[in-house]
Amino acid sequence: MEKKDFEAWLDNISITFLSLTDLQKNETLDHLISLSGAVQLRHLSNNLEILLKRDFLKLLPLELSFYLLKWLDPHTLLTCCLVSKQWNKVISACTEVWQTACKNLGWQIDDSVQDPLHWKKVYLKAILRMKQLKDHEAFETSSLIGHSARVYALYYRDGLLCTGSDDLSAKLWDVSTGQCIYGIQTHTCATVKFDEQKLVTGSFDNTVACWEWSSGAKTQHFRGHTGAVFSVDYNDELDVLVSGSADFTVKVWALSTGTCLNTLTGHTEWVTKVVLQKCKVKSLMHSPGDYILLSADKYEIKIWPIGREINCKCLKTLSVSEDRSISLQPRLHFDGKYIVCSSALGLYQWDFASYDIVRVIKTSDFSNVSLLGFGEIFALLFDNRYLYIMDVRTEELISRWPLPEYRKSKRGSSFLAGEMSWLNGLNGQNDTGLVFATSMPDHSIHLVLWKEHG
Repeated sequence: MEKKDFEAWLDNISITFLSLTDLQKNETLDHLISLSGAVQLRHLSNNLEILLKRDFLKLLPLELSFYLLKWLDPHTLLTCCLVSKQWNKVISACTEVWQTACKNLGWQIDDSVQDPLHWKKVYLKAILRMKQLKDHEAFETSSLIGHSARVYALYYRDGLLCTGSDDLSAKLWDVSTGQCIYGIQTHTCATVKFDEQKLVTGSFDNTVACWEWSSGAKTQHFRGHTGAVFSVDYNDELDVLVSGSADFTVKVWALSTGTCLNTLTGHTEWVTKVVLQKCKVKSLMHSPGDYILLSADKYEIKIWPIGREINCKCLKTLSVSEDRSISLQPRLHFDGKYIVCSSALGLYQWDFASYDIVRVIKTSDFSNVSLLGFGEIFALLFDNRYLYIMDVRTEELISRWPLPEYRKSKRGSSFLAGEMSWLNGLNGQNDTGLVFATSMPDHSIHLVLWKEHG
């Protein structure tokens, strides 16, 4: 058939074919296929694959591909990487997809790093660590042995742990090696805090003392409380030390001279925690950069503007029940923006700008769970049997770790959290070192540490 005649015939057939019903079209195709030879069937097979199995990820503009990929969960993304080299190349090149996947796992994101392969590797590392947490394989334990009597006071910073004991000594330990760096003779320690040069101790003998690590000498003695001193904090820049006591008072001292500058009253229970911290938010009562003093007892948290004036008045008193039917656990978190404390009803979070309760996190059987640390992503909690990690975004417990029969303390002094930066998001470097420490009935210190990545 001549080309011109063929084209005319094909046009007529096409017009007729388009006028048929779907059933008639199918019957026509079946008939044509039955009349086709091998060459025609091969041609049909090749063209059908192109028409019916289009690689949309390959055909779409890269920006549209990235937009579609953002809606897939990470597990599906990894499966899609196995479809073809082209798919793996496109998916691996989407920085935002992998950054979002890492962020959803609780990982910190550095937006200045735009290498997509970097973030895919970070995600694979992150999912391994989260699996270890879920499978109870992320931690390991060790012990510090050296005291001969009850250890009642613990304080941790920068890889070093200080322990104060009824054996009239305080020791400074390197957590990574388990070695005792300093050991000095003190009074009975109810609370301790230290830096590179000095140690400050609050005692059951109603006094506070300052000691020099290198010589063990007592450099300052603070006398004035009429009850045991359960908590201390200090700031060298302000030259101020604060102490909370069983005599229901908070005292403000000149750190360098030992002079009592003020006695803050209003508590009607033992003051078990004092915190001296810079404020990071503005309100009618304080500005960013102001030093704020928090003091807590069994039922109340009091806020004092310690940096403005020595003879200060209480700015605000916080509680979870007006009739004192609900008590607070003896742990307190304050980062300059929020105050968090645990109670029998759950975790209470106050906005420091307004003093309003912005959140109450409740879990099953929360009456026995206490707060250790609270961050933007994770919270560290514990009870008589387990150490828990909570994702505060979902309020779900994502991990737990068994604890031995540790020494109990109503004031919360015999246990503490270690490194805290990971609570604001893991990053692959901050999940190292000490997680939790507690004193044991045999006078040793039980440590829970991050296990190195597998």
